[in-house]
Amino acid sequence: MFTGIVEEMGVVRQIKKGRTSAVLTISAQKVLEDAQIGDSIAVNGICLTVTSLGSDFFTADVMHETLRRTAFSRLSPGSRVNLERAMAANGRFGGHIVAGHVDGVGIITGTRRDDNAVWYTMRAEPQVMRYIVEKGSITIDGISLTVAEVGAQTFSISAIPHTVSVTVLQDRKKGDPVNLETDIIGKYVEKLLYAGPPAGNPDGQEGADSGGSAKGGSSGKASSSGGITRAFLMENGF
Repeated sequence: MFTGIVEEMGVVRQIKKGRTSAVLTISAQKVLEDAQIGDSIAVNGICLTVTSLGSDFFTADVMHETLRRTAFSRLSPGSRVNLERAMAANGRFGGHIVAGHVDGVGIITGTRRDDNAVWYTMRAEPQVMRYIVEKGSITIDGISLTVAEVGAQTFSISAIPHTVSVTVLQDRKKGDPVNLETDIIGKYVEKLLYAGPPAGNPDGQEGADSGGSAKGGSSGKASSSGGITRAFLMENGF
């Protein structure tokens, strides 16, 4: 798990491409201080496993699925990347819950200055936009940011100068692709609401006692389709 607080910018030293995969060699300093083979490091928001280490670099394998679903295909030797080690159990939670699993690629449609801030507007596919809410959290190339505005097909964030200066946001311009990870909580809530009854419990009733009444409400049953509806929640006191 990560928090979206970038620790340093690394530089892609080498990309060794296979038929549908790749091996990245990335120059770094801070994230290597206590790194070991097998550790997880987020690279532009993508959780990668360290496969080898040097005094100033590490390597990581990139699968076909990762290349297909992220902006990694645009990387080249010399590209700067955001780096973050997995969160330590005794560390501060400065950003939000970040899994390092990219939901999709956004395209920057414009940037503008607003006094000391820089606004970035991005276009994303509907399956990503549905989880983006105003004042909610979004991870852009591994950076934990707050959504400032949401439209039908685009959203915007406002970044402070410090964030821009210590991350690859300073390199991003109109037309550039970025890795997007939406707030993980929304995806799990949606899945639980609409997934249907649990396996082995086809009628959706949970924990019925010997008298036939279910725990947790007057009926204990969700809708006939298995999802939790507004009416069901109201009936059960929510």
